[in-house]
Amino acid sequence: MNAARAAMVTPAHAHFASTIPPRFAPLPSVPNVIVIGAGAAGIAAARSLVEAGSSVAVLEARDRVGGRAVTTSLRGHPIDLGAHWLHAGPVNPLVALGHARGEPLRKAAQDSHLMVGRRRARPAEKAAFSRAFDIADRAMTLGASRSNEDRPVGSLVPVGLGPWRDRIALVHALVSGRPLDEVSLHDWPSLEYGDNFFVGGGYGAYLARLAQGLPIALGTPVGRIDRSGTGVSVETEAGAVLRAKAVVVTLPIMVLQESVRFTPALPAEIRASIDGFRSGTYEHAVLHWPSMPFRGRDRLASIVGGRHKPPGLLTRIDGTPFHYFEMDAGTAEVLDAKAESADAARRFVRTVFAEHFGHRALRDLRIPAVTEWRHDPWSRGSWAVVPPGHAEARNTLKASVDDRLWFAGEALSREQWGTVGGAYAEGLRAAGEIVERLGLSRG
Repeated sequence: MNAARAAMVTPAHAHFASTIPPRFAPLPSVPNVIVIGAGAAGIAAARSLVEAGSSVAVLEARDRVGGRAVTTSLRGHPIDLGAHWLHAGPVNPLVALGHARGEPLRKAAQDSHLMVGRRRARPAEKAAFSRAFDIADRAMTLGASRSNEDRPVGSLVPVGLGPWRDRIALVHALVSGRPLDEVSLHDWPSLEYGDNFFVGGGYGAYLARLAQGLPIALGTPVGRIDRSGTGVSVETEAGAVLRAKAVVVTLPIMVLQESVRFTPALPAEIRASIDGFRSGTYEHAVLHWPSMPFRGRDRLASIVGGRHKPPGLLTRIDGTPFHYFEMDAGTAEVLDAKAESADAARRFVRTVFAEHFGHRALRDLRIPAVTEWRHDPWSRGSWAVVPPGHAEARNTLKASVDDRLWFAGEALSREQWGTVGGAYAEGLRAAGEIVERLGLSRG
């Protein structure tokens, strides 16, 4: 293991097991294609290639599949420790596939909760908050479409939104993964948030079911990819070498920046595209809080006013006493300055809720899990963020290298950036291009 990865702290969420036991096929001795990574993009590519009749070997560094989507069991309930929203239903391939497979998808609630300080918002305040969000979204989206200059999207947050402006900027920074001054304006209007879904039993469990029966080797991190000879060879960190006609690299961008050697070196424009991304942060503390004041299944909650302002809350997940306290990059940086960031997160959650609900309301609050994807050596962040001036990187990485090396993953998706659905779509794209260009059949 290289020094950069060894120096990372073991993330708190790594101690929780997946709800789906693995059941995989053996690797072929001479695969046509090697897929590196068994997250959403790797699973999609492998499924598509197998369906096309090609032999595939999938190499996964973790001891499970799913990447940054994993479902674990807490108090008998399946809870996602990573991705949990199926965004953009009309264009998300996992929504259409889920319906076709009979997966238990449920539409995300449209209603949400709003508190102002220690009281529930009045109807007029809720209406004003909604109007302010609409005004801000229109201003940023319109500004992005009209601007030839790529600058920070934060420069377009309207100033005339009154007390709601800070809250709106905070929410957009949370879902962007970085403060808005660090996010490309030209990348901003790319994600369609309409028609969101959840999946019963967890998003990570859904992906794990899709991976069942595929030829996957767990615990097999890759150290080097060599295309200097005929085809391509992949060397694992344990020293084993596999050869194939093509390889699909689905590792998170932040891992590619640090942990994989390419021989010969990648073309300059590909390397620059990889290195120019920033690591996005979207963490959550999982709460078990039966007396949580908010009611209604799968409702978002916003708290405005007061000293402590949680970036986001998702309450009563699937009607259970579980909730997500969502944390953005700024919050994570403050927590990381403390000795134990997971314990610091628990203290922070209690401090926030004590301010808004009082200490007595916390009598049955427990925090069984805290995610730390930013400390995970196999992800190094929640997703890849495009900073100002780097907006073409997603498209640049779609190009194959020597018709032997393809990249896929959420970082390449312009339409569904930062999402499992985007990663899955990119895996399908890469597999389709390989089949078309190389004419692969069962090897």
